[in-house]
Amino acid sequence: MRNYEVEATWHYHNGTKHPNGMLLSRFHMYHPSQRPTPYKIYKNISQIILPIEKNPIGVSTLDAISTNLDIKDETVPNLQTLSRILYFSAGITKKIKFQGLGEMDFRAASCTGALYHIEVYVVCSDIAGLDAGVYHFDPKDMKLDVIRRGDYRGKILDSAANESFTKHAPVMLVFTDVFARNSIKYQSREYRHAFWDSGTILANTLAITTAHKIPSKIITGFVDSQIGHLLGVDMVQEVPLVILPLGITNQEMPPTPDLIDINLEAISSDYEIEYPEINAMHDSSCLLNNTEVSAWRNEMVIEPKSQSQLIQLEKKINCNEPIEQTIIKRGSTRKFSLESITFEQLSTILSCATSGINSDFVNNETLSDLYVIVNAVDGLDSGSYYYVKEKNSLELLRKGNFRHTSGNLGLNQDLPYDASMTIFFMTDLKKILEQFGNRGYRAAQLDSAIAGGKAYLASYALGLGATGLTFYDDAVTSFFSPHATDKEAMFLIAIGKKEKTNQISS
Repeated sequence: MRNYEVEATWHYHNGTKHPNGMLLSRFHMYHPSQRPTPYKIYKNISQIILPIEKNPIGVSTLDAISTNLDIKDETVPNLQTLSRILYFSAGITKKIKFQGLGEMDFRAASCTGALYHIEVYVVCSDIAGLDAGVYHFDPKDMKLDVIRRGDYRGKILDSAANESFTKHAPVMLVFTDVFARNSIKYQSREYRHAFWDSGTILANTLAITTAHKIPSKIITGFVDSQIGHLLGVDMVQEVPLVILPLGITNQEMPPTPDLIDINLEAISSDYEIEYPEINAMHDSSCLLNNTEVSAWRNEMVIEPKSQSQLIQLEKKINCNEPIEQTIIKRGSTRKFSLESITFEQLSTILSCATSGINSDFVNNETLSDLYVIVNAVDGLDSGSYYYVKEKNSLELLRKGNFRHTSGNLGLNQDLPYDASMTIFFMTDLKKILEQFGNRGYRAAQLDSAIAGGKAYLASYALGLGATGLTFYDDAVTSFFSPHATDKEAMFLIAIGKKEKTNQISS
């Protein structure tokens, strides 16, 4: 099986490392005036207007991002609830004017470069207010583009090798990536961002569905070509990344209509810049049939780590801000003050970030190990730490002032220097590839981004700011070694108190 020829992942991962990855050009330039249209636009297509209801339903952000639902009763979202899920996942929450660039739309979840290359599709049965069909979410006009009419959930079920949760879900969301919309700035590193940005969106989605008591499960194992065919996408330019079945229905899934080819006229990106390394990485991690999917599906067992003396963290802060309010105000902080955050805030953020997910590669756990540089936290020495989730504790690795190191690891930017703390999400990639093959690279990136997205939401619920950043890969491993020897950096987020000016969303 090509998926287990893992040298493809190492070639891509090492080749897209900063600063000298061989798949990146240091002379590449990008200017915001080149920003592609951040939407997929269909021509001559039927549309369904989505009802807009933004008022909070009263579930706090910290509860929504920390709770793992265990619901077995029938739970079927209606069109209004589906609309809320789509809006608070990937809808437009802000519009800001920039001199020389005009007005820009910003979404509910953060995205690298504010390029918004992740698209969301809906595949559903008949639900209240919406007929069964395959739809594309249009965030600009808050509408659904009609791709196919009829109940095609059986195609996803077959593609996912009859995964049990998928079998009973009335609604399924499919997240795709439009390569060129992000690679115009980030070159071949775009494929990492595909999972970073779908992961931060998923953090929102999981929070808002939990608030509505709608169970879900992240599905990363499926036959890629079948899902692409179902959505009618050009698999050279746009690919499916993740499937999220939502809800539970007791009704039997009806026979699936024949899947005829469709040729809908659509513009996915203003630019058709190709980076063959992205397509090669994606193709090497594709599963070709449901037999391969069945053989691939096997949850990772998380083994407890041995530790030295630990610093016990505080219990989660009781914060009642509704999840909708947090999402609306969230934005990527562009300037931190040098003020301290509290030990309780740090404790709450780490707990929320690692609350785990329900997926086909891990069950209510996370693949990521969290390493922290503490610059300014009340009651905690500055230094580097490892978060021991099993004991909700920090293990001190090195005491000292590492502000300059934090800034350097975050591509020599001011943000990680100024932040109260920086969290590095790292993973034993070799171990993951041994179990999951190249597709494990998708899971590792996605898992860290969801955890990072939860940290984003927790930070804003607590009145703090946060920003996701890129990093010097090997320098991160080196700094946290020997503890982090053989681990790879997946995601970085800087957290602290915001300065009152120069805030934008991304």
